[in-house]
Amino acid sequence: MAEERAQRRLAAIMSADVVGYSRLIEQNEASTLAALKERRRTILVPLVAHHSGRIVKVMGDGVLVEFASAVNAVACAVELQNRMVEANKGLPEDRQVILRVGVNLGDVIVEGGDLYGDGVNVAARLQSLAAPGDICISGSVYDQVKRKLDFGFDELGPQTIKNITEPVLVYRVWVPTSTMQEYYGPADKSALPLPAKPSIAVLPFTNMSNDPEQEMFVDGLVEDLITDLSRTTGLFVIARNSTFAYKSKPVDTRRIARDLGVRYLLEGSARRAGGRVRINVQLIDAVGGDHLWAERFDRSLEDIFAVQDEVTGKIVEALVGRLTAQPARNKPASLDAYDLCVRARGLSLQTALAAREAIFLLERAIAIDPEYAEAHRWLALNLWCGWAFGNEPMEPYRARAEVEAQRAVALDPNDAGNHWVLGIILGHERRFAESDTEFDATLKLDPNYADAWAMRSDLITLEGRPADAVEHVRKALRLNPHPPGWYYWMLGQAQYALRDYESAVQTLLRTETYRTPSRRILAASLAQLGRLEEARQEAELFMISNPHFTIRLWLLSHAFRDEDVRRHFVEGYRMAGLPE
Repeated sequence: MAEERAQRRLAAIMSADVVGYSRLIEQNEASTLAALKERRRTILVPLVAHHSGRIVKVMGDGVLVEFASAVNAVACAVELQNRMVEANKGLPEDRQVILRVGVNLGDVIVEGGDLYGDGVNVAARLQSLAAPGDICISGSVYDQVKRKLDFGFDELGPQTIKNITEPVLVYRVWVPTSTMQEYYGPADKSALPLPAKPSIAVLPFTNMSNDPEQEMFVDGLVEDLITDLSRTTGLFVIARNSTFAYKSKPVDTRRIARDLGVRYLLEGSARRAGGRVRINVQLIDAVGGDHLWAERFDRSLEDIFAVQDEVTGKIVEALVGRLTAQPARNKPASLDAYDLCVRARGLSLQTALAAREAIFLLERAIAIDPEYAEAHRWLALNLWCGWAFGNEPMEPYRARAEVEAQRAVALDPNDAGNHWVLGIILGHERRFAESDTEFDATLKLDPNYADAWAMRSDLITLEGRPADAVEHVRKALRLNPHPPGWYYWMLGQAQYALRDYESAVQTLLRTETYRTPSRRILAASLAQLGRLEEARQEAELFMISNPHFTIRLWLLSHAFRDEDVRRHFVEGYRMAGLPE
């Protein structure tokens, strides 16, 4: 008898699953299963029948439904979410049944009563992209329903979906009832929205060594993981400064994820002893409460950088599938040089004294490993900050800064950090085209590089585009919600250039930046508002810590491309009483 040929047809597929199913089962298996059974009987089955659908299969916490019409599929999904909200009312948060739903229109293979093929796979992946209570649909569904259903649609852009060759255009359906608010509760109305991409924050690892001096090594390990993850274009990665705000604090994964506006968290521990390093890591879906992946590594200390690459690769594969990896960054040849560089990272972009200490450590690191590109980069940045914003002599710091930055890029052109440091130095040398090229290279290699977005705003303000500069800082603040103080310096500078003096004063009075050289911009902003007594007091306080400042020397280190912006800053400084 000839083998029966598989049938194919075009279908709208709805895939739905329960958020935090494992957690619910662990807490109370019997009541969870009873609740799911009841909701299938009273909500799901009647709705599917009403919208002319067919339940293909039920898989524990999930369900697959076929519709002949994309309009019917989306209408059913929206009504399903609203009915689930109604059913959750009065239940404690940890007992609520919340759904994620994905809808796709595509070709499917029919075998018996089951469905297979990319049409089904994409629906399942869309469901995994959806936030709790949300519905994600493919572009093919959107084209069919956009003029036929009275719902809102938020374009999330093309998404790389695991095991699907081409990116899929994804839309979020705005459900009339805010299930997100029901899930998180009224206290979280200010929570950052989840990005369209899979979003992750790497929390500080616990140092399991008896030696507290190994704390810096463990922190450096985490910093490098963040750097390598952020180079993945398919991910949204929170910057180091924000995740380290939770160091040595009790871990409430759901709250941290809400504070940072991410879905996934990586946490772990590390122990360095006797020439070996032991690392435990686990990847958590903070929204669903599930542990997606965990692994233990026990390796020779010399293999630490290979372990970093392995952990990064497994996280990326778990969240977005196999991607074409960015060219690898160069690794140091010496662990002693690495330890010195890690110590210097934490001192950079801080105070003038910290910059001197960083320079000392970095020069020692380079003496040990002359081809250590990252050490050359941080040395360049600290030399540049020393003369441009501190009290160090212009020469030889100015010339050395550019030489070290060029050296870093030459040694490792695949490290985004090397490019932005060279970019900011070249910009202040008025080599604008070269500077733009370096910043473009930075964000191509690492679109999540918060510091680069913030630092580029400085040059954009001086170019005469302060509104764009504000947007650059806002982008940086989303990637780094607990940033270093200089982000607010850049924001206040752009707000002053916009002549939004009230906002500039509010920004520059923040404790994170108040007692830094940004005080001169605060003084200028107060002067422009007519608050001259306050302006002159701030100018005097600024001069106490910057006794060599003059407007003339400041102009030498700031590369204005717009004459009106230059005059505007000079005017404010003069009004505040800063010396010529």
